[in-house]
Amino acid sequence: MSDNHYFHPETLKRISRLDLRAKHVVDGFLSGIHKSRHFGNSVEFRQHRQYVPGDDPRSVDWKVWAKQDRLYVKQYEVDTNMRVTLLVDRSQSMKFGSKAMNKYDYASTTAASLAYLAIQQQDAVGCITFDKDTQNVLPSKMKRSQLTAIADRMFHTAPNKRTEIRKTDVRKNDVSKNETSGLIELNELLRDIKGSQPDFREALRTAAETVRANGLIVLISDLLIQREGLFRGLQYLRSYGHDVLVLHIMDDMELDFTLGGPTRFEGLELPVQIRCDPRMLRQGYLDALNIYLEEVKQGCTKLQCDYALFRTGTPLDAALSTYLSRRNTLVRNGK
Repeated sequence: MSDNHYFHPETLKRISRLDLRAKHVVDGFLSGIHKSRHFGNSVEFRQHRQYVPGDDPRSVDWKVWAKQDRLYVKQYEVDTNMRVTLLVDRSQSMKFGSKAMNKYDYASTTAASLAYLAIQQQDAVGCITFDKDTQNVLPSKMKRSQLTAIADRMFHTAPNKRTEIRKTDVRKNDVSKNETSGLIELNELLRDIKGSQPDFREALRTAAETVRANGLIVLISDLLIQREGLFRGLQYLRSYGHDVLVLHIMDDMELDFTLGGPTRFEGLELPVQIRCDPRMLRQGYLDALNIYLEEVKQGCTKLQCDYALFRTGTPLDAALSTYLSRRNTLVRNGK
């Protein structure tokens, strides 16, 4: 597979006209389109402050002195570049897919597209692929070759294989003795759902410590993790002064649950199987899903993290264009 597998030309064409802007001020060191915390010489005036001994006399606003007989200096905002870090979830649940791309492919293509956009804006971009146990870090760079490095890194750290749901004719008498020992009841799994989910708190904390300079962190994941660990991890990122985007990737099958007939579900992160008729569970599943999605959205909002849900069945160019347009509108309106 080519290293450019995750760069879709149509997606790049659609989003290339959009700006990826941080809602919070960021630190940087090169000229770009983003506002810095630092003040210096620029065409955009920011504010006055009272003169203190040692200030450069050239910065004094002599017109104000002539009117008020007080010394004030003029401060200007320095435009700066943004440091973007893409956090891509590579856990086993990300390899599930019912469409042309599984969740990891969709997430990786999203990350590659944002990396392309960041480089176009002369921003430094890096990538961290992670699961609950390991991290693979690619430091931020502004070189064009960084795009190939990011695609290569995501390709070589992908979950081990694609997984699809297949409808099967499962009857009690057809299940072998070995298979039966691995089957558990659905309600048993739901009772222990918190204990069965991975905790990314440490992974996100490590990411927060790895990315020292304030910048934009983009978490791309299906978020099938313990919510407490997720929110603690996001809190770590925010405490380091980062602007955080959470792009929630879910498959259409997970969101709509349109399966019918006897089906065996095999765990991707647990050595279990569940045998059931999805039609009997659909309403309860959708109710639980809506509660989960609301919890995630509200938790991100409370931590001042920008949240968006992406469906793998939606063309990525359309999804990214809609999201970035909305985000840029909020930034311009100061929200």
